[in-house]
Amino acid sequence: MLSQVERGETSPTLAIAARIASGLDLSLSQLLRLDEGGHVAVVRRGQGRKRRRGGHRVEELTPPLPGQRADVSRHRLDPSTTTGGAGDPPLHEPGSRETAVILEGRAVLVIDGERHELRAGDSVTFDADLVHHFENDADEPAELLAVVAAGLRRS
Repeated sequence: MLSQVERGETSPTLAIAARIASGLDLSLSQLLRLDEGGHVAVVRRGQGRKRRRGGHRVEELTPPLPGQRADVSRHRLDPSTTTGGAGDPPLHEPGSRETAVILEGRAVLVIDGERHELRAGDSVTFDADLVHHFENDADEPAELLAVVAAGLRRS
């Protein structure tokens, strides 16, 4: 159904539009752009969408807006924690690029079988659709800021 809507072959009912919005982590009014009062969306400190997996905490710093092509998130890794497993599939769409800046501590980017040691102040840019993860093998927490730009890399 979604592909038919995207191609303009059909118009969704409100019930279908609500399901599409939910699948995109949007409200129906966000999907239909009914609640836009301007062209600026502010996410206040500590008010981003949060999730946690073990010692990995994430705060999404960009709001879930339709058509958004980049996302910014803050990641905090406790000692001996990773952002994902070596066998996990990529979480980003084909062609995505990610830039990460280490704000505090140390982290290791593991991508394509290689390890890249990073320290506070270092940044790294890589093809985010490849299987990758960050590790904190230090004794203190690490914090990084990640920016993922969707579908920009050449095929």
